Amino acid sequence: MDVDIWAWVGDTQQQLSEAGNAGLAMALGDLPAQAYEGRYPQLDVMAPAIAQQAEALELPWLEFYARYWHLIGRIGDRAQGAVAIGDAEELAAFAEREDVRTCPAAPAAVEALAIAWANTDGPGYAADRLAKLGPVIDGLQPDDPAYSGLVTQYVSALVDAGRAEEAVAYAESAVERLRVNERQASWELGAESARALLAAGRADAALTAIQAAADFGADDPVAKPHRDGVRRALILATLERTAEAVDALPDLDVVGDHPRDFVEWSHAVAKLAGSSQITNTWQLGRVLRQWIDYFGMMGGYRARVELALVAGDLAVARQGVWQARLLAGLAEQSSAELRESAGLPERIAALRAAAEATTAPEAPGPLEERVGYFDAADGYNADPERWVGWLEPLSGSDLEATRRHTTTLGFLGYPSTGADIYWRMLVDTGDIASAEADDIAYLTTLLVEARQDERLEQMAELLPHAAKHLALARLYSARERWPEAGAEAEHAVAAGAGIEARRLVSTAAQQIDENGKGAQVLREVLDSDEITEEDVWRMIVMASSAEDWETVRLGAAKIGMPLKSTEGPVEEELGLIRIILPSPDGGQRQVLSIRTGPATARLALPQPRGMDYNAGDLVVFDPQLLEPVPDDPQEQQNFVPPFAAVRMLQPGGYTSFFFDGAAPSEEDWAEFTEVMAERGWPMWVYSDENYTVSHPTSGEQLPGVFGWVAVPPDVSPTEVDALLDDATERWVHPLAWLDLAREVDVEVERHERIVKEYGL
Repeated sequence: MDVDIWAWVGDTQQQLSEAGNAGLAMALGDLPAQAYEGRYPQLDVMAPAIAQQAEALELPWLEFYARYWHLIGRIGDRAQGAVAIGDAEELAAFAEREDVRTCPAAPAAVEALAIAWANTDGPGYAADRLAKLGPVIDGLQPDDPAYSGLVTQYVSALVDAGRAEEAVAYAESAVERLRVNERQASWELGAESARALLAAGRADAALTAIQAAADFGADDPVAKPHRDGVRRALILATLERTAEAVDALPDLDVVGDHPRDFVEWSHAVAKLAGSSQITNTWQLGRVLRQWIDYFGMMGGYRARVELALVAGDLAVARQGVWQARLLAGLAEQSSAELRESAGLPERIAALRAAAEATTAPEAPGPLEERVGYFDAADGYNADPERWVGWLEPLSGSDLEATRRHTTTLGFLGYPSTGADIYWRMLVDTGDIASAEADDIAYLTTLLVEARQDERLEQMAELLPHAAKHLALARLYSARERWPEAGAEAEHAVAAGAGIEARRLVSTAAQQIDENGKGAQVLREVLDSDEITEEDVWRMIVMASSAEDWETVRLGAAKIGMPLKSTEGPVEEELGLIRIILPSPDGGQRQVLSIRTGPATARLALPQPRGMDYNAGDLVVFDPQLLEPVPDDPQEQQNFVPPFAAVRMLQPGGYTSFFFDGAAPSEEDWAEFTEVMAERGWPMWVYSDENYTVSHPTSGEQLPGVFGWVAVPPDVSPTEVDALLDDATERWVHPLAWLDLAREVDVEVERHERIVKEYGL
């Protein structure tokens, strides 16, 4: 979606604000940033909400805009495949509607559909992508906002179709058409041209192309640096310019946040793994296994196969024979989901042959002593991948070896393999009913991680009563099926399953807003040795939410936090804290607050209209610090600890009013703030030293000030207007409170004139 659309966005924001939809207007402009900056939790909430409101307001362009950016946030950096195809197809159909097709960004829906197909199986969907993109491109001019993005996807589809030389020619033609029309190619088009050249076997030309593209603007500017680094590193590695490739390659801690880069980064690492600068370790293998699972969940079928083959080759190189075999099997299984598998059977066979021809590392001691060697190994330096191979001969027959072998398999990303071994040993033999609690817990964890829910439920039926319900509670909790998790955990508590069952009850109760129950189940064992400080804090939070102040006081005493009051609501002054709350634009706001209890606080700062909270509101917060306390004693003195809000407990009923204008003298401002403080009206200045207004006659820039004042529910707007008028009447420059003036219908024209003359 090109920048030409932003004029429409600005107009729409203004219209929404004037119509009283300030929150929607605020959120609208932030959607692209949420998609590009990886603020996906916000995007996944805000975009559907905006689309729903747009539909209700009968604003189809706005609905398209919100749905488009939500989809881009999924298929862009997150590289979702099959799970997003349905939504991409629906968006493309929506863009064809009579009242949407005239939107300048409507053709971008076809681009999004092509991306979703490519994420799923690039070669398999290549023909579909070309057929869908071609007619749309033919109907556009190079100066059209959607042209560059659509052409980029067409080049990509040609490469995936095995037509690399044609892709190169097409890209060059498109770049020239853009130049003739005085438009620059995007970085994405330049980078895709480099990919086409690399696929055509012209690595030197590909390097020239990616270097030339460095000066191009990017459609996704946030992603450009790491995407450029990955592609550049792959090209340099192909040219065997190892040192330069390593320098260009983004670190794992950077790429790990960007699934779109996973496959290409892995190919680059595979080419560089033989050098002394890139170490091929079990940690790398574990990460690649996690990425394989990610694409399994996202429907990135081609990426899953590619990563399995790359990871398998790397495993062979470090003598991880067992892992290479499993990865070959995974690649074969996953390739069945592809529409096009040409060349893959040969690559899978080659991986299997390489694994069979590789000798595994020699074990550190005799078979009968390996469990002892495992336990004595340095947990920091030991290689778990090698231990899986060394313990394998004992696993399934020796219980101690099985525990270590299967849990290590799970740690490395192969829980289903570990679960199979444990299952044969405990379930198939009928020993599960008498198994130790640890073994049931280990097998439960493996089955949960392997997402073998039906198998776990089958196992649970073979367990004693308490163990059965505990296993099911663990499963349902992992799947966030909270009512079922709570019910099963309650059965487990009744059967004497212990503290874990109580924790599961409390967690589920909190999720379904049964805080009183969650607090009570922990209070019952408050004096036991099993309960931890974390459990007590959880109890305090839930008791605060349920306004069970007796339990709050018991918890505070348990953790050594003295409270002055002995009955009734806990309402004390325990210092300043920062409460982190959601903002209408999907972001977060930090609100200075007074801590009133172990897990409660009263907001101290007025908030703009349209927020779901304001000064005077009492909230429950999670007492887990969001930032560490500074080490420096001087910094500690100024540190105001931040905590995340959990829920609104009691609204204060305050109403905020906006003021704006030229800043008064220090003396006048001090008198103004004193008047507000005497009334008990929270007031806060949101402007900074850079905010200026225009002198109405000379036009010179004057220091400005704007902010909000909040008043309790027993204060009328008329009283606020009168006080503001009285408190500012002697100021050299007048202050404006236009919204309040309109509400009380007092001197509206005067405030409108102030706003206009001072450029507020």
